[in-house]
Amino acid sequence: MMMDFTAFLKAAAALIMSLFMSLTPGGFPRVPNGQNLELVWSDEFDGDSLDLTKWEGHYCGPDEATVRRGSYWHTDMAQVSNGELHIKTVYYPQGYNGNGKPGWYTCGIDTHGLFEQKQGYFEVRCILPKGTGLWSAFWLLSDSMANVDGSGKDGAEIDIFESPYYGQKSGRRVSSNIHIDGYGEGLKSANVCRPYILFNNPYEEYNTYGLEWNDDEYIFYINGIETGRSDFGGASQVPEYLILSVEIGGENAVPGTSWAGEALEPDSLTTDFTVDYVRAYRYK
Repeated sequence: MMMDFTAFLKAAAALIMSLFMSLTPGGFPRVPNGQNLELVWSDEFDGDSLDLTKWEGHYCGPDEATVRRGSYWHTDMAQVSNGELHIKTVYYPQGYNGNGKPGWYTCGIDTHGLFEQKQGYFEVRCILPKGTGLWSAFWLLSDSMANVDGSGKDGAEIDIFESPYYGQKSGRRVSSNIHIDGYGEGLKSANVCRPYILFNNPYEEYNTYGLEWNDDEYIFYINGIETGRSDFGGASQVPEYLILSVEIGGENAVPGTSWAGEALEPDSLTTDFTVDYVRAYRYK
């Protein structure tokens, strides 16, 4: 049966977009063309430890392991060396430092209370972690996202990218999503796009993932090329903080099969989410 001509055009357009995305110079710092933006915050990870004036543990700390889905989160898993941040994912059969909590350890870090901004352009340059059953992410969040009122103007979870597809047929895709109205029964969500990175292997090479956020909508980018846009819920009108994280599917610190594929096994290889920089720009 011949492919529907409209479907063929859509597939061809998607392929061309992926091609342009992949041919954009990897790692070249870019902001949306024609925008009047200035850099106001960044972390280039040039030290030898996580800068605690810029980051804190996202619902986790340095002194205890916190259950997060199918793993534990511990801020010691966020390590800085050679100009890079490495959010490590490691299995500890006796628990981290022999704490008696065996399982996978990784973490999330955020700028809550340290840096928050309403609107602008936000970008990360990174290499995604390898492995099924887990996903890395760069996202924005505000405390008021929990308000259930049918609107995202009072805050949203804005997932600039998530990487749950390793080992799947669409393994070189990422996903950009928006969530509003908290995480209970009122939660409303929209997938904006699932762009495919054709040539730049996101698990081996650096790519940039960015978000332009203005009064009216969110616009998502990879390597400076637009991949999708949305006004779902109405664009947030409140400051939001930045989050970098790795999550493992499952619950109660026991890995389970999830949208990221088969559950991690204890003998799986350890893996890193490697970040070169995070930058935030605002409109002048």
